[in-house]
Amino acid sequence: MTIPILFSLLSILLTLLHPSSGDTLPEDIFILAGQSNMAGRGGVTARKWDRYVPPQCRPNPSILRLSAQLAWSEAVDPLHADIDVNHVCGVGPGTCFASAIKSKDPKLGVVGLVPCAVGRTKIAKWARGTPLYNQMVSRATAAIKSGGTIRAVLWYQGESDTVVRADAEAYKSNMEKLIGDIRTDLNNPSLLIIQVALASGEGKFVDTVRSAQLGITLPNVKCVDAKGLDLKTDHLHLTTTSQHHLASLLADAFLASR
Repeated sequence: MTIPILFSLLSILLTLLHPSSGDTLPEDIFILAGQSNMAGRGGVTARKWDRYVPPQCRPNPSILRLSAQLAWSEAVDPLHADIDVNHVCGVGPGTCFASAIKSKDPKLGVVGLVPCAVGRTKIAKWARGTPLYNQMVSRATAAIKSGGTIRAVLWYQGESDTVVRADAEAYKSNMEKLIGDIRTDLNNPSLLIIQVALASGEGKFVDTVRSAQLGITLPNVKCVDAKGLDLKTDHLHLTTTSQHHLASLLADAFLASR
């Protein structure tokens, strides 16, 4: 057997044993949407990220993210760096969530994360037909183009709706409509939605928005409560440690719904 043939066979063997992220497609896909606390501000101070990622949330070849260019690659924080481009992103709940569900259920296959969150966005900016909504649906559709199934939408948003009373009071109806529109446009009428009840807000109507979030009773809509998790000195964004704790709550909610 000639040396070139040996090298070709060796190359094929290495590819089979250690496929690149480009050769691996996710089986279980999760949409990450909302505003800054979903995009991740853990470890960000004065527009700089400290680059610290909890050990439990370090990169894993079986956890992928969909880039802004719609390519799958190994998920590495900050997940939203090429999505929430007008802000400095740090650690959010996404990678930690994926690590948690895989550690708690080893039978799960390759997990795909689809970052869509953008900071400082009211829920009105996510209404059907808006650029953010269209981008989310487009990215979700692209994520399953080559296979895989969308298992849930993880939604953390509402801080910007706490400033004006009318926005806070309209939150429940706006969120319920958004859930219906997402399910319709993704052709999945029972798609699991896991939303986060606020830990903080930009205005004085935090409790109004929280009540709306906790009061949604649509089928297959779960809510985890971020209240009590540690905030950064801005009193708005979760710390890196809190993002890790939130990810565990999200993971438990997903696994309990299966």
